[in-house]
Amino acid sequence: MGHFLEKILEGLIFRSRWLMAPMYLGLVGGLVILLVKFGQEFVHIAAHLGSFSEQETVLSLLALVDITLVGNLLIMVIFSGYENFVSRIDTANSEDRPEWMGKVDYSGLKLKLIGSIVAISAIDLLKAFVHQSSGTASFSTEQMAWLVGIHLTFIITGVLFAWMDKIAGHGAAH
Repeated sequence: MGHFLEKILEGLIFRSRWLMAPMYLGLVGGLVILLVKFGQEFVHIAAHLGSFSEQETVLSLLALVDITLVGNLLIMVIFSGYENFVSRIDTANSEDRPEWMGKVDYSGLKLKLIGSIVAISAIDLLKAFVHQSSGTASFSTEQMAWLVGIHLTFIITGVLFAWMDKIAGHGAAH
């Protein structure tokens, strides 16, 4: 009887991974939202191209890069998370299948995520500095210090994650 209950419990726990699938679909919806925001920002840039200064153009383009990096981050989480925790994506056997797909384990995903977050933070920090130097934004010294501090925290976290993975023996595969 105990073995029978154990099999039922283990089967239920194993199938519970499918509860994650709607969350990954929600992230696909997040990609749609990002696409709309990207389109809105692109149209805004195109409509004001003649009146934008060089700095305003650079800042607007950095906003597009920022949105794109967040989209890349979502793709990594959707693909890697689904394949690591729910099921292999068998429909993606085409020549367009990303090289990393199916090869990024949880450890690799963690490092790719922190790398993306550092890149996004760097772009936001660069936008703040450009705003500050152009005089279009009034960040206090304390606010700028917080932005730099948060960015450095992300960098240190990334280095620590990579170091922990190397110690654990995961570094050779990545």
